[in-house]
Amino acid sequence: MRRILSLCLLISCLTTFTLQLSGCGRKGPPKPPGPPSKVTYPRAYPPAD
Repeated sequence: MRRILSLCLLISCLTTFTLQLSGCGRKGPPKPPGPPSKVTYPRAYPPAD
């Protein structure tokens, strides 16, 4: 019984650690791809005609 409890604790710790690492992204605010002159968003909706 103790071995099963230890195994469950180990699996939950590893799962928690893995999920925390997968939530990490690149540092800094998100930036649109491409040169700034070609970026078309964010823009107002609906587009002005």
